[in-house]
Amino acid sequence: MEEGRPGTSPQGQHGEGDFGHVPVLLNEAMEFLRVGRGGIYIDATVGAGGHSFEIAKRLGAEGRLIGFDKDPTALAVAGSRLRAPAGLERSWPAIELRHGSFAGVGTLGPESAAGLLADLGLSSLQLRDASRGFSFQAEGELDMRMDPRSERTADQVVNRAREEDLADAIYKFGEERRSRRIARAIVRARPIRSTAHLAQVISAAARPMKQPGKTIHPATLTFQAIRIWVNHELEDLEALLEAAPRILQKGGRLVIISFHSLEDRLVKDAMRLGAQQGIYRPLTKKPVTAGDAERRRNPRARSAKLRAAERI
Repeated sequence: MEEGRPGTSPQGQHGEGDFGHVPVLLNEAMEFLRVGRGGIYIDATVGAGGHSFEIAKRLGAEGRLIGFDKDPTALAVAGSRLRAPAGLERSWPAIELRHGSFAGVGTLGPESAAGLLADLGLSSLQLRDASRGFSFQAEGELDMRMDPRSERTADQVVNRAREEDLADAIYKFGEERRSRRIARAIVRARPIRSTAHLAQVISAAARPMKQPGKTIHPATLTFQAIRIWVNHELEDLEALLEAAPRILQKGGRLVIISFHSLEDRLVKDAMRLGAQQGIYRPLTKKPVTAGDAERRRNPRARSAKLRAAERI
């Protein structure tokens, strides 16, 4: 669910530029998902519908696509994008969009799905809206909720969590080695009222991190950690990985695109364990990453890693 270069598409189909959104590793995801006509396919993170649209084109009228997303705004955009293009109404699959976490895929029937795709990246819709609080590059509320129905907000984490709990979360979910220093600075600066204020506090406590060819803003890992904590992202991913073998048919494909090491580690371990137990046949020995052209077109693709497995 990553933003990229606007574009157009032929034959009256919805163009990428129509929604300001380009899905990451699109061709690779479709290759590994191997969409067959008439099956049931799940897009566990439908976002603006970029991957889902490509799945729908391949399914045919006898197929069914089920999309999950916590974000009602994303679902509204996806609903518009996934309407049958002019002239293809009779060949378009049934599409069902569900508001909720992909942890809910376990409610689907056993061996019902021919494929399951999850793109775990933040949606460009969320990043562009400063009021959502996901970006430290703009003034916004301390929210960070993917689902506005959720009770926990970033404000509650930043301004109410105990210093020890905050430090532990920044270290666990952000893999930030300076977590205790940053947590101490946050607690001393309370009340913190905006994303820009939080980023300033973190920047004063920790220097930018340098990696080959780039410098990472000092708030990057802390914002990641708070977002993961607010949205229960790793717990939901564990639930998805646990449910996938039950809902996939024999020969069904599981394709997951992750964007940081915590996610990728969970996915890798689940697929490796499944292979050892005779549940999966691995399709990727190493994670598939974006090529140079896609990286130039869409800088966020640089951190994307795709892993895939087939249900035995």
